Amino acid sequence: MFSSEFTLLLRTVLDEVCAGLAEDETGKKALVASKILESASKGERDANTLRSVGRQVLRSGASMSG
Repeated sequence: MFSSEFTLLLRTVLDEVCAGLAEDETGKKALVASKILESASKGERDANTLRSVGRQVLRSGASMSG
């Protein structure tokens, strides 16, 4: 379980990474969230690194939507 402070950081990172997504791209946002959480669960705590993880998901061209 993450602390409330770290959970807030994760939410902020997710919102920043997904800021340019359309509202109907919930599948992509969920995938980004999953990868950020996966990285955090492995011990990553640096916000910039977590942002990079999320951005990499978007750059990979994953064609999930809605």
